[in-house]
Formats: sequence, structure tokens, C-alpha cells
Amino acid sequence: MSAITLDNITKTYNKGSVLAVDKATFEVAEGETFGLIGPDGAGKTSIFRVLTTLLLPDGGNATVAGLDVVKDYQAIRNCIGYMPGRFSLYQDLTVEENLRFFATIFNTSIEENYALIKDIYVQIEPFKKRRAGKLSGGMKQKLALCCALIHKPVVLFLDEPTTGVDAVSRVEFWDMLKRLKSQGISILVSTPYMDEAALCDRIALIEGGKILSIDSPANTVKKYPGKLYAVKSSNMHLLLQDLRNYEGTHSCFTFGDSMHLSFKQEAEDNISKLTAYLTSKGHQQLEINEIDAGIEDYFIRITEKANG
Repeated sequence: MSAITLDNITKTYNKGSVLAVDKATFEVAEGETFGLIGPDGAGKTSIFRVLTTLLLPDGGNATVAGLDVVKDYQAIRNCIGYMPGRFSLYQDLTVEENLRFFATIFNTSIEENYALIKDIYVQIEPFKKRRAGKLSGGMKQKLALCCALIHKPVVLFLDEPTTGVDAVSRVEFWDMLKRLKSQGISILVSTPYMDEAALCDRIALIEGGKILSIDSPANTVKKYPGKLYAVKSSNMHLLLQDLRNYEGTHSCFTFGDSMHLSFKQEAEDNISKLTAYLTSKGHQQLEINEIDAGIEDYFIRITEKANG
């Protein structure tokens, strides 16, 4: 049995005038960490809210732990953990009070399921008497995860859990997810960070409410068509403009400290012609190197294709 299934799920807003999710279909296997990757407004949160029974779908079917999201919503709420993108715990309650409150809601206690949250809770336990609103971003994140786990859910939903959190806390958080996965918990996580996407077992790329691709991170980048180049010069601002105006360019976008470029057609003299063109535009200290495509490169490529 799959932990999560979506079959042509559709969700609209404003009386059907805004299509947020467009016939989304995918499955999450038991014990799998599945990433939903896309920009703001892509439909990720709407999918999360349908699966956690906070919204009714306008079309299609979905199940969580074998339970229908419409008919069995009460049973689903008892067997899932949900960590929304925004910190949603009680700011005026202490760390300990928040955790005991959520445990009580599910007729359990901190002590009963302490083994599940121990590795996470020991990091915030020294601050258990501090109000949640006074915690740092990383500490709030750990508390929210503890509250989502305290009733021992079988499926965990994490909607952009590391947005706005420092890099060290992000790494710690994903280490925690690895340990949870080893305990058999199925995880659906959304993230705008491509380095985090690479840590999932499989990822679905979503744009405009449509699922564009589903595969492992390694297989996803292998799908990139053709060659990709990183280009640098002494004038990076002018470089972007000149590369986009070059007749042989298929696409060009800023990526870190370089421009990622693909050509319309593969040819042996592409680099020499491009070098001559950029030199004629006054560029100096040119660097043009072939590179391996990343998840973001492939996402941009298939988004361009989807948008014509």
C-alpha cells in the first residue's frame, strides 16, 4: 500500500477562476522521502492542504495511509503529522507547554513517545521553560517538528520547513529526517532549495499547478537535453545581456557567480564562435566551461518547454 496517492487532483479558488492544482497525480511509497519542488504559487501548499484534509479537492481522488481524504478525514488527522510553512505553534506557551498540549490533543504524552522525538528534543530541552515566540528560527523549527511527531504519525507532511532558517539548522533538520525515515515514517516535503531536493528519494517538479516530472534526483538531472556551460567575464551584468542577444543561445540565466548557457544546436565551433562574439563586445577574462546540469537547470528547461 502506498503512503500517499493522488489521482488527477484539481483545486481552484475564486469560484473556479484561479486554477491552483491541475490534475496532479503521483504516489509516495511507504518509508519514502518524497520532495515536491517548485516556486511560490506553484500549487505545493494547496496539495498539502488537500492531503491533510484542510481543503476539499474540486476533482480527482487522494488517499493518505489508505484512507480517503474526503470520506476518512477524521482518521487521517489522527495518523499524520503536519508542519506548515509558517510557525503556527502558540507563541505565548513555553516549549514544554506546546509539546504537552499537542500530545494531549492526541490522547498521548511526551513520555509515551519520547523515543521518537528524543534526538530532536534534547537540543531544545534546555530551553523548555522559554516561550515559543522567543526561540530562534532553528529552535522553532525543532519544536514544530517535535509537536508534529509526538503522536507517532505514519505520514509526515513538511511544507517548506527550512525556509528562513540558517544553513547549519537546515543541515541538522535533514539529518533528523534521515533518522525519522529509518523508523518507517513516510515523508512528503516541499522545498525551494535544490540542494535539499537532492536529499529526497524521489522528487516531483511542479509549476502552475502541473506536475512536470517525477523521478529520483539523479535521474532527473540525467534528463537534461544537450550540453550546459558556465560562462564568466569581467563584466557579469553586461555578459547576461550579450549572451541573451547572441543568435546561438537557447537559454541563459544567472546561477551563482556565473551564467548557465545552452546552445540552440550542438556544434564543434560553438565555443570559438561565442568567444569571438563576446570578445568583440569588449568582454575580458572570459571563462567558458562545460558543466553537469543540476536539478534547477532541468527545472528551468522543462518549465520553458511547458510554457512554449
